[in-house]
Amino acid sequence: MQSRAFDSTGRMVSEIGFGAWAIGADWGKVDDGEAIAALHAALDSGVTFIDTADVYGDGRSERLIARALKERRGDRPFVATKAGKRLAQQSVSGYTYENLRGWIERSLSNLEMDALDLVQLHCPPTDLYYHPEVFDALDRLVEEGKIRNYGVSVERVEEALKALEYAGVTSVQIIFNIFRQRPSEYFFDRAKSRNVAVIARVPLASGLLSGKFRADTKFEANDHRQYNRRGEAFDVGETFSGVPYEVGLAAVERIKKLFGPDVSLAQVALRWILMFEAVTVAIPGARNAAQARANSQAADLAPLTPAVMNELKTIYEQDIKSYVHQRW
Repeated sequence: MQSRAFDSTGRMVSEIGFGAWAIGADWGKVDDGEAIAALHAALDSGVTFIDTADVYGDGRSERLIARALKERRGDRPFVATKAGKRLAQQSVSGYTYENLRGWIERSLSNLEMDALDLVQLHCPPTDLYYHPEVFDALDRLVEEGKIRNYGVSVERVEEALKALEYAGVTSVQIIFNIFRQRPSEYFFDRAKSRNVAVIARVPLASGLLSGKFRADTKFEANDHRQYNRRGEAFDVGETFSGVPYEVGLAAVERIKKLFGPDVSLAQVALRWILMFEAVTVAIPGARNAAQARANSQAADLAPLTPAVMNELKTIYEQDIKSYVHQRW
């Protein structure tokens, strides 16, 4: 496992992290024992960055992380959480200092920490990025010692670029994978020039890029891959990266032909992300220890060749781009 600088924080983090949405909720049933085992397997494999949110299982994900970390010795990993989705209705007016402080104190309790390593605004409305008073409130919370750093998690490249205008923004979390390539066109260079960390989320397109799904694959009723395919519950870009399921399956079949049956497509998809120097850490989810170990092993793959990178770019442009590129 290699590490990359989390830019202005001075911290080094593993280039493959652990995305803790799946152990909280919305990905089917996961029992606490499997979730804890997945966290331990990731940390044993060299992972030093964990990403969660206060709404993942209404705090379950944060509490499981606290439990796992209490069972370990040695250096504590860098733990990032998010705030904002606890609002009953998303509006800029809800992102007050008082609300932010309340959400942060709840996460401090769940994670059993004195100060949070990183708090990210959790995909707030686009208009929020035109309200500097929200970022002033975050600066105040840093001064008070509640949080050490803050960043944003975004849906759209426009939001990511606007966030870079705020000096206190340490990181931007954005969907980036073989099926969502737009961030690499302009945003990455801007983030690098501003010394802002980039967290690549939904790196496997909700598992679509694992190559394990078929047209008749069944998902549990409480799995967003079943109930949010058309954006019924939240932004459809969070589910299969916004790619229509059947379209994604066909593109995956083309990708498989580049590598053969003995290669883990999920690991290739993660290695593809690591080919971009602007990316600080990719955060695949894992619901069990085997998945966590397999994700971590992606960092050990040899770099993809220019020819393979070009082939993957072609598949994106021919099969996927028209569905997602200008939308997000």
